[in-house]
Amino acid sequence: MPYVNIKITDEQVTAEQKAALIAGVTQLLVDVLNKNPATTVVVIDEVNTDNWGIGGEVVTVLRKKG
Repeated sequence: MPYVNIKITDEQVTAEQKAALIAGVTQLLVDVLNKNPATTVVVIDEVNTDNWGIGGEVVTVLRKKG
């Protein structure tokens, strides 16, 4: 049973976009690894940009810098 955890920043991702991610990742596992989609688990965690850092800086600050 594959388990995939997707972490994204919490920035207005729609339910439709999340559904597309789940369907797409599931299909990728079917296509590449011949996994059963009925037993494939995909979880999306949305992380506030204050809790996400890149290059030693908080994403919220980086986004404000433009």
